Amino acid sequence: MPNATYPIQRYTPALRDTWDAFVSASRNGTFLLQRGFMDYHADRFTDHSLLFYRNEKLIALLPAEEREGWLTSHGGLTYGGFIVGADGTAVSTLKCFEALKLYLKEETQIHTLRYSPPPSFYATYPTEEDRYALFRLGARLSSLKLSSVIPLGAPLPPNQLRKRKAKACLQAGLRPVNTADWAAFWTVLKENLAARHATQPVHTLQEILLLRERFPEHIHLHCTADSEGNIHGGCVVFETTTTAHVQYIASTPYGREVGALDGLFQHLIQEVYAHKQWFDFGISTELGGALLNEGLVMQKEGFGARAVNYETWELLIKEESREE
Repeated sequence: MPNATYPIQRYTPALRDTWDAFVSASRNGTFLLQRGFMDYHADRFTDHSLLFYRNEKLIALLPAEEREGWLTSHGGLTYGGFIVGADGTAVSTLKCFEALKLYLKEETQIHTLRYSPPPSFYATYPTEEDRYALFRLGARLSSLKLSSVIPLGAPLPPNQLRKRKAKACLQAGLRPVNTADWAAFWTVLKENLAARHATQPVHTLQEILLLRERFPEHIHLHCTADSEGNIHGGCVVFETTTTAHVQYIASTPYGREVGALDGLFQHLIQEVYAHKQWFDFGISTELGGALLNEGLVMQKEGFGARAVNYETWELLIKEESREE
């Protein structure tokens, strides 16, 4: 190993239980970093995840995939930086980065590390030692995606427009429903994304159903429907220990007219997820943060949400082998 004090082991399927147990006990791991989630689309990525040790004890994980000279942590996930336990410190994290840099120099053809740490509000205990280590090693911030979150312990009140729209939702006879009709919502979602953004969901219906089957306590579908059960708005929520994260949002034209999502979000924020620390609406940016969807972010801010950032850093490993 390049660093005998902090040896590195490349992940193999034989280490799945070790990996998952460490994520579950970590300060900043979520179910998205369990192998059952990471590996559902393993055919699209060359996995190069790593385990870091000190004195033969596992102290950190790095979910990662390799492509064309880049080690990305992780290309198939929103985030995927170092996952650390309770005993991870500033010094040990810096040492892990130094060991990683040596590993990548000596044992692979990778020229650059692309690193997206989990946002701090997903952690159960402060865990930003990696940002300091990146700064120390000369990494550059390459992407900053703005998300909008509500601290549920002391939320700002929604503005008057959001209140009026939520009231209109109730007056139209729409109510929050617990539904397992993923197919119906996915139809609304696909039509919504195609018409308004010329895109498609990241997950197919089959993929989200597979993930829901694997993580039923973490992946939920919430909708508003009329008295006949027709869905007019809904969202998928990824639930972690600290956070309710909105993964997908969609409504029908009628749902937008009568505030179907306003009524739904009022219900989720004030009742369903009131016990969580954070409600995360997700990002409102494109092109790595260069473009801000002002209408979208203003809608989220209308519920009392304010900005946090999803960061991506780049650390050059081998300048001479990188193609410009």
